[in-house]
Amino acid sequence: MAKKTVDIVRFHHAEITVTDLDRAREFYCRGLGFIETESDAEHIYLRAIEDSNHHCLVLTKGKQGSLKHIAYRVGSDEDLDVLDELFTELGMKKIWIGAGEEKGQGRALRIQDPGGMPVEFFYEMDKAERMLQKYHLQGNSKVKRIDHANCLITNIDELYDWYSKHLGFRTSEFTVNGYEEDEHIWAAWMHRKPSVHDLALISEKGPRYHHTGFWMDDAKSILDACDHLASLGYYAHIERSPGRHGTSNAFFVYVRDHDGNRIELYTGDYFTNDPDFEPIKWHLDDPQRATFWGALPPESWRNEAVQVEDIFTGQLLPVETVKRLEKAENQN
Repeated sequence: MAKKTVDIVRFHHAEITVTDLDRAREFYCRGLGFIETESDAEHIYLRAIEDSNHHCLVLTKGKQGSLKHIAYRVGSDEDLDVLDELFTELGMKKIWIGAGEEKGQGRALRIQDPGGMPVEFFYEMDKAERMLQKYHLQGNSKVKRIDHANCLITNIDELYDWYSKHLGFRTSEFTVNGYEEDEHIWAAWMHRKPSVHDLALISEKGPRYHHTGFWMDDAKSILDACDHLASLGYYAHIERSPGRHGTSNAFFVYVRDHDGNRIELYTGDYFTNDPDFEPIKWHLDDPQRATFWGALPPESWRNEAVQVEDIFTGQLLPVETVKRLEKAENQN
């Protein structure tokens, strides 16, 4: 009997920790333009302008900036049971999250993926007012929707195969390092929705969480958001100035909150769902890969990221160095 396939629709939300909820609310809502759906003493649930569901970003009070989980929406409640069977078969560390444990959300299945990232799958979420045509209520920063998660992991050979084989992720672009016999994959941009990525896997010290990407209408919207942030005094939070990536073709700016959580405002990538689409290959040495215009990213962007939490204990996972599979193993 053929294995049941699972409809993973898209990357849907992230939960990160902040040390001061009031300060974070000011930065995310007044600075970046997120809409607060509701809050309590430990959480703030935020959505973007296009969202018609309860949240796309959860801010949770913690001791430092970190990732609690990233979440993918699936196409049916039955998909969660299929995933549960799959993860049991694969021996994955997993836990069920009951309906309402995360406000506004139905039951969910959370795992620690083979790279150590805390990943959640869910189907149901409460509806919320869509603000897309409430122009009179929109500020100068117009974040439209969540787009992708960027994860730093030590075992990209294993994890790239795992997401491709078991969860049906497709690859839009990838970066290699080394030449000829020493060439090996260094990063992959993988997707379920028909864009460049829902998930970026980067070979680095990890597991760590580099950033959450949010979609903006166009480059002018990103520049307007920078002006707005600077005028509010958040100029020092603009970490990597606006530019264009070679990988993904996206126009971007990167900002960080007071606890080091990184947000990318992102636009301008492309459609990837044609049946004859071929992944685009980059080399790590290409000076136009990270920035199409050739400018180097700042040191903090290259080296800093937040740690991720254990799905059972909430403790931060230790950061390890990159692992490489031996060539003989790669050829099996």
